[in-house]
Amino acid sequence: MKKKYLIFSFFLLTLCNSTLFFCQSNEIKISFIGNCALNMTDGISNIYIDFPYKSGAHKYMKYENSELENVKNNSIFIFTHKHNDHYSEKLLKKYQGQKYGPWNINELDKIKESIPDFEIQPFKTSHKVYGISFEHYSYLITWHNKKIYLSGDTGELEDLSKIKNIDYAFINPWMFMTSRREKISIDAKFFGIYHLYPDQHIDDGFPDNIKFLKQQGEVIHIPF
Repeated sequence: MKKKYLIFSFFLLTLCNSTLFFCQSNEIKISFIGNCALNMTDGISNIYIDFPYKSGAHKYMKYENSELENVKNNSIFIFTHKHNDHYSEKLLKKYQGQKYGPWNINELDKIKESIPDFEIQPFKTSHKVYGISFEHYSYLITWHNKKIYLSGDTGELEDLSKIKNIDYAFINPWMFMTSRREKISIDAKFFGIYHLYPDQHIDDGFPDNIKFLKQQGEVIHIPF
């Protein structure tokens, strides 16, 4: 009986390890949903950035209902701020999972308890609309030793310009234009320029490491 128990225990251990192996993709896959909304996964954990938001708010990008239907159970939701082209309280209520934003920024470190090899650093950054300031955070995620920066709506470059060895920086177009105009260096291998209007014209001639995210559903792969 003892021998059978040991064999069965070994079988379960092997099965669990195999499942983890096949789930682990050895890459961070980032899917572009629209505006500043991203879905990030390593094949095991799922993180949504600035999603769900109100589709089409302020004439920014709409998305298909399937995006809402396909949200993974017990995901982690992180928001830069509460404007409705980034955040919808009504839609968010439908989902289970950890939810973070300016309202509970001091609890952000709890994510590390549920995701291995993961760190997130918030930066309180400025965001003004018609001269009125709104509470806003940008984030630096370090996951599987890969650094991913998420600007949200800020135009502030001070913190970003001090960060070294960023693997992928997601920044909005006004930050991108300011950095080029004022010759502010951003130490990133690749750039994703997001939060574009659906019909916004983009000039050609940019380097291959700069991607303008206009095609919803586009996937970025970051091997680790």
